[in-house]
Amino acid sequence: MRIRPPSSTSLRRRAVASACAALTAVAVWPAAPAAAETGLRLNQIQVVGSHNSYHLEPNAREFALVSLFAGEQARAWQYSHRPLDEQLAQQRVRQLELDLYADPDGGVYARPLIRILTGQSAEYDPRLREPGTKVLHVAGLDYRSNCLTLVDCLTAVRDWSRANPDHVPVAILLEFKDSLPVGDLSIPLVTWTRERMLAVEQEIRSVFAADELITPDTVRVPGKTLEQSVREDGWPTLEEARGKVMFLMDNTGVHRDRYLQGNPGLEGRLMFTSSEPGNPDAAFVKRNDPAPDIRDLVAQGYLVRTRADADTREARSGDTARRDAALASGAQWVSTDYPAPGMSDRWGTDYHVSLPDGAVARCNPVTAPAACTIAAP
Repeated sequence: MRIRPPSSTSLRRRAVASACAALTAVAVWPAAPAAAETGLRLNQIQVVGSHNSYHLEPNAREFALVSLFAGEQARAWQYSHRPLDEQLAQQRVRQLELDLYADPDGGVYARPLIRILTGQSAEYDPRLREPGTKVLHVAGLDYRSNCLTLVDCLTAVRDWSRANPDHVPVAILLEFKDSLPVGDLSIPLVTWTRERMLAVEQEIRSVFAADELITPDTVRVPGKTLEQSVREDGWPTLEEARGKVMFLMDNTGVHRDRYLQGNPGLEGRLMFTSSEPGNPDAAFVKRNDPAPDIRDLVAQGYLVRTRADADTREARSGDTARRDAALASGAQWVSTDYPAPGMSDRWGTDYHVSLPDGAVARCNPVTAPAACTIAAP
């Protein structure tokens, strides 16, 4: 049996406070129609995700300073998200994205440089002094987050998930960061070694029970690689996957290589790696742009994540071409900075990304059978 049913756990809702005022709207969607589903598989649906799901934009003083050396590029940081459980409950997001910084001893990111440069109190939040993985965008500069630690972020997801045990599975994309992409600024960062990546798995296990997770081992067929399993035997059914969470690794290159050391087919690992066809770990493929090859990848059985917008450009212009291409591509996860109506009002547009009728999930336009229906939620 590939995936066990979810465990029965009493609900304990966690209050997640926003570190600064988020400028997002809370959508009120119409109720989704009831429907039946029989044998529909995980790769035969499509959902909307939020890009940098934790992100809260810089305050006015910080943004003014960033604009001095980054110019118009600073506008890419002008978006904010609601707490993760609110995105899941109210905005019908089913894919989340977190940027991770290693901080095994605590305190490395406790005094963001930009706070010092703008005359604010150097200390932002006492949780940054504690050991454990931190969740923020650009260390020292774009640091505001609606859940500062990985455990806090995952706890919010877990509590919502246990309160809604029949939900469409939630994918969480993790990006391991240890370099600073802003000019020549020197901010100390901790390198992501393999051991530290495996420590992230321990943090995940400290929050989620094993039977609440979809992992490579629950998908792989004995005697086959992960790639062979998803292409020849298929993904678990949506019914099997409901109420569960799966983790994806955003990184390629050296970080992916470190994670695969000794486990080329992700044996024993928790995360699905961002790979390419032909590799034994290939099950999930990342395409930031809605590229033409997505339809073919999806048709072959891979799970694909793409982006509907980037750097606030579409929200400011109202241009929906990239969004429409992403949804039509068949990518199972379409990520956006604007997952609800009203979030781009500040730019004078109504740009947002949602499925027809505000559905939580829809039948995949490439892989779903003709008679496909998806039951709420």
